[in-house]
Amino acid sequence: MRNHKGIVEAKNFNLFYGDKQALKDVSIHFPEKRITAIMGPSGCGKSTLLRAVNRMNDLIPRVKTSGQLFFDNEDVYSGSTDIYKLRRRIGMVFQQPNPFSMTIMDNVSYGLKIHKMAKGKEIEDRVVEAVKMVNLWDEVKGRLRCNALELSGGQQQRLCIARALAVQPEVILLDEPTSALDPISATKIEELLQEFSGKYTVIIVTHNTAQAARVSEYVGFMMLGELVDFGTATEVFTNPKNELTEKYLSGKFG
Repeated sequence: MRNHKGIVEAKNFNLFYGDKQALKDVSIHFPEKRITAIMGPSGCGKSTLLRAVNRMNDLIPRVKTSGQLFFDNEDVYSGSTDIYKLRRRIGMVFQQPNPFSMTIMDNVSYGLKIHKMAKGKEIEDRVVEAVKMVNLWDEVKGRLRCNALELSGGQQQRLCIARALAVQPEVILLDEPTSALDPISATKIEELLQEFSGKYTVIIVTHNTAQAARVSEYVGFMMLGELVDFGTATEVFTNPKNELTEKYLSGKFG
């Protein structure tokens, strides 16, 4: 195992929804502070793998796992894992923007308050910093006390990313973060993600191969719960190791 702080690595990891096996012996090391895209057809297990990293699948009844999934050299499925702290260090952004029905300020400061990471003027400073990081400040700087649900869909998604960033995570998980957005809003999210390289370990699930090629530095391809290909984006898109990857990229299925 590598001795780097904040790495994410799966070793022969399996996950079952009841009797149905969703992940099959997945072994993968996500390069630290780089952007990795996981792609594949619907139902291939890519979102399940993403949610496994911060144990979001625990919310689904009858989920079982075997094998190991490490974060910061600790198996997140061990009995000693503090899930509360795990989810602070590994932020998540979902397919549909999900701001809370509260002010923009309260949305972004929510994690800071529940984790008791800041108080008073420091909270406001951290909110402003996070909103600026997602290139949203110029659009909302006079509206921080307005309800976040008044924002457009693209603005709401950037707000959700700001909410994740405010608590200073080491890893950011994104599950199809642009699929519900218009092309202009999606482009803004992609440009934002590219700025994260070197700052955060980013894992993005996408069915959009063109998006994976644009934003990622590493790519994994999944099929029927198995990781069948992994490498740099250049390697996977120009010289895939697996014939299934080549067929998927050429549009023969998916």
